[in-house]
Amino acid sequence: MKRITTLASLLLVPALAFAHGPSRQKVEQDIVVKAPAAKVWGLIADFCSISTWHPAVKKCEGKGGNEVGATRVLTIGKEGGPQLEEELQKYDAAAMTYKYRINKTDITVLPVNTYAAFLSVKDNGDGTSTVSWRGGFYRSWGKNDPPPEQSDAAAVKAVTGVYTAGLEHLKKLAEQ
Repeated sequence: MKRITTLASLLLVPALAFAHGPSRQKVEQDIVVKAPAAKVWGLIADFCSISTWHPAVKKCEGKGGNEVGATRVLTIGKEGGPQLEEELQKYDAAAMTYKYRINKTDITVLPVNTYAAFLSVKDNGDGTSTVSWRGGFYRSWGKNDPPPEQSDAAAVKAVTGVYTAGLEHLKKLAEQ
């Protein structure tokens, strides 16, 4: 019986090598803002304020404020545009940070799955602050050989674009 189990295990190992689906991807971006951390945090502290500082978000409809479990529906681009549904998972005003996840996405806008991110502001001690946006996710295509628009590269490119546009616009607003 031991020989059969060993033989079955040896035959299974090569099969597992071909059973590779998507791998977890990460995007991490920081931006230094020439403004006090309290001012920058004031712009992003409200979970649904993203429509005021992110140029791609046309509208945010939120429920639950900044309480864990709060939700927001983001309309992207224009009125009637694609929507994302997100949920607040952690919120710490004193540390100027929160964590959220996407519960539902439009893969034509953001081709990701199982996405969670942190957004935080750090006081640099010199009148400037650093805003960090960090996210982990899988591509939307859960099988091997994804179409190009649902590949790992497409997911990373889309999330990078979201972070870059948001952080650059936030910097511009905070430095006014």
